[in-house]
Amino acid sequence: MRRALLPFLAICLSVASGVEPIALGSRRELFVDKLLIDQMEGATLRLHHPESAGVAVKFDQPWEGRFSAYITVIHNDESKKYQMYYRGNAGFKDGTSGEVTCYAESADGRTWVKPKLGLHEVNGSKDNNVMLANLAPYTHNFAPFIDKRPGVPKEQRYKALAGLGGKHGGLSAFVSADGLHWQKMQENAVITKGAFDSQNVSFWSEAEQCYVAYFRVFTGGGVDEKTWKPKGVRWVSRATSKDFLTWTEAVQMTCDQPLVDHIYISQTNPYFNAPHLYISTAARYMPGKAVLDDAAKKELAADTKAYPALIKDCSEAVLMTSRAGTTAYNRSFMEGFVRPGQDMHNWTSRSNYPACGVVSTGPAEMSFYVERSYGQSAAWLERQTLRVDGFASLHADYAEAAMITKPFTFTGKALHLNLSTGAAGSVAVEILNAAGKPLPGFTLADCQAVSYDSLDRVIGWKAGSDVSALAGKPVRLRWVLRDADVFSFRFE
Repeated sequence: MRRALLPFLAICLSVASGVEPIALGSRRELFVDKLLIDQMEGATLRLHHPESAGVAVKFDQPWEGRFSAYITVIHNDESKKYQMYYRGNAGFKDGTSGEVTCYAESADGRTWVKPKLGLHEVNGSKDNNVMLANLAPYTHNFAPFIDKRPGVPKEQRYKALAGLGGKHGGLSAFVSADGLHWQKMQENAVITKGAFDSQNVSFWSEAEQCYVAYFRVFTGGGVDEKTWKPKGVRWVSRATSKDFLTWTEAVQMTCDQPLVDHIYISQTNPYFNAPHLYISTAARYMPGKAVLDDAAKKELAADTKAYPALIKDCSEAVLMTSRAGTTAYNRSFMEGFVRPGQDMHNWTSRSNYPACGVVSTGPAEMSFYVERSYGQSAAWLERQTLRVDGFASLHADYAEAAMITKPFTFTGKALHLNLSTGAAGSVAVEILNAAGKPLPGFTLADCQAVSYDSLDRVIGWKAGSDVSALAGKPVRLRWVLRDADVFSFRFE
């Protein structure tokens, strides 16, 4: 028997006269922030940690090396091919000709091969997967994407930003027809204000109808030129462009949490299943936090003796989100998303940095990739998996819980859920008007509660699942759940 949840509903709801309902349309919404949430009783937003799927790539070639980094993973919708780009660096100074850009590909995003491209001679041979060479400083952090802008010329189908600041000028724009042969769009840098010595990501935003770039800054305005210590913390700015050449002034991103973390790379990209939502599998860098004991340091010493700074810091992956057209990050989840784990080799400086790109690798699976053992001779890339839409969920323990949304409008005929319950669990949905009054035929008593695990389950009531009579009208959803997770929903 259900207990009374959220009493005095109509009195407590945070709705004011004249407030416009959120125009949801038919887009998919994930429970990664509280944009749609008005009230919760017993329910929480829960972060879900990915599972390791093992080795994706070993950086074991002489031109790759222990400092291979700044990885981008792309799924080409036309060729169905997965493409990977990353820096090869066996120990050369940043921004010098010793750095190269390497390429790998996969038919499924799981098993990767390094094709012999024959483009550049390295160590006396062209039998390698080097895509760019002798192109410093751009090989330090070359970060491509497939341009999905309607009408984009074939010769500019792939685009990239790369470069360093200071004497190097900033970020330059590159284009390619095939993702392997590249040329600059113009000689001068296109973005000049920022701290660019990390991975700077960009993409065509379907939701915003412009190009968007995210790159690193320091909240205190750079570094101290005497000590080279940062002023403030490493953080993120954003700029936009209509043509990938002329960019707006950079705007520093705001955040719903205090800016106390060093975010080394943001890896902000549209989520493939909901492109209005930008997912950041970011790297949290902990400078000066040395955790290895003497035994671990001794074991690592032989491999890392030339790079003593590796044992002075640690890092991990965190999850941030943003929405198209905004300059704000949401950090509902401050805890680690991918922790260093039990392997001491991952408790070193700059290990556990995620690659840019979350991709679908199966009907129910999505993958992203995390660097492991950075700076060490056995550096490698790990594949991590989650269920589709499974970054976070609206969660209830065994005790019944509830959540009520803010008013919104939708288009569509049926409410689809991505959910998982225990055998004793369930999810029910009641549709309310904007004032919080249950609508006849869509009450909690009418709802056919779901107990199941499904990526796409249609919710129904006694009269069926058709909600088209409510389309375009301001409504709320009241979720009542027990021993359950709801990952996403949409009206179709």
